[in-house]
Parts: sequence; structure tokens; C-alpha cells
Amino acid sequence: MKIAVLYFAVFRERLGRSDETLELPLGATVSDVIDLLAARHDAIARLRGRFRVAVNEDFAPDDRTLADGDELALIPPVAGGSIEATLPREAHVALLAEPLSLDRCIAAVSGPGMGGIVTFVGMVRRHSRGVVVDHLEYEAYGSMAMREMRRLVTEIEAEVPGTRLAVEHRRGHLAIGDLAVAIAAAAPHRAEAFTACRAMIDRLKDRVPIWKKEVGEDGAEWVGLGP
Repeated sequence: MKIAVLYFAVFRERLGRSDETLELPLGATVSDVIDLLAARHDAIARLRGRFRVAVNEDFAPDDRTLADGDELALIPPVAGGSIEATLPREAHVALLAEPLSLDRCIAAVSGPGMGGIVTFVGMVRRHSRGVVVDHLEYEAYGSMAMREMRRLVTEIEAEVPGTRLAVEHRRGHLAIGDLAVAIAAAAPHRAEAFTACRAMIDRLKDRVPIWKKEVGEDGAEWVGLGP
């Protein structure tokens, strides 16, 4: 059987390619693929244990059995488009190459029952971890990133009843002062809105496959993994 392997961020750079096709015996697992790739590519062998794997845009365990035509992606640590995503209430989720809009997020969650709206914006700063930053470059596994952000909206709104969430995230080249992420959370009362907004940014940075490269005076580094 054949499967497609996708590479992003540090893997794409170190391997000099964004994908490859593997031929595997029936019954092969995710672990078998990683063994094969580690033997074939030193960069993957050196980083083993420091990345996750997605199969058909869902995170997968090592013992997941693969099928012909599956798409497997190596997901390095994340930095911790199409604009509208369709959820039951048409929640606003976006991954964009152009400037973000906090006003758009606020409008998406506003309503007569909402007594409080909490917002968060993350912007590119000049100094980071002792490094002078010139600009950032964000790379995303686009379709999976959109799917995970949709899931987070559904998940958090279910956990914090009565809330509504909207989120936009940038990709591509960002200058100092540009917005990288914009989130709005609305609820009948402020406590729930604060809780939902905090949960969104924390889980987004942990689970959504969007990677950040800091480019500065002394070189470039993928945040979360190193040069």
C-alpha cells in the first residue's frame, strides 16, 4: 500500500522537501512509518520523541494501523486562508495571510444575551527570549489547523455553557506590531467569558499545527524546537 507523508516547518527545511510517498506492507502502523523515516532521514531520527503524528488530519497514536491512501504528517511542536468555518451556529474561525480583525471577532460573538466580551490579541514583539526579532514567519498545516480550531470552539463552548468564541490566526510573514492571533469570547457573565478566552489561547498554542519561526539579527529559529 502507499501513503503520503507531509513535512512542515523544521522538517520541511531540514529535509528540503514538503512531502514524499512511502510503500508499506499491509498492517503497517504509525510506529513502523517513523522507524522507516528515522532510518532514511537523520533529521527525523535526531528529533524522534519531540514531535507528534497526524493521520488524515487527526492526531494518531503509534499503534494506529494505516490504510492505503492515508496521509500522515509529522507535527513538530507548535508555537504554542479561508475565512468562515461552518459550525452549528456558523462560528467564526479563520487562518489568514492578511491582517486580522478583532472587530470581526467581536461582531461574530456579540448578541443581546451576552453581558461580557473578553478579547485577546497576540502581536509580534521586538525582543523575545533575549533575541532581537526582525520579523516572524508562521507556517501552518492549513486544513488540519482549521479543523483543530473548529474543534476547540466546539469543545470550549460545551465546557463553558453559554459562551461563544471566535478566533483568527495569521500565517506567512509578520512584521513587528502585527497581530498573530485574535480571540473574542462572549458570555452572559464576565467570569465565563474570561475562562473561555483563556482556554482558547492555551489550547490553541498546544494543539493547533501552526509553527512560528523567529528571524532576528543572529539568524532564525523555530520556536519550541530550536535551530
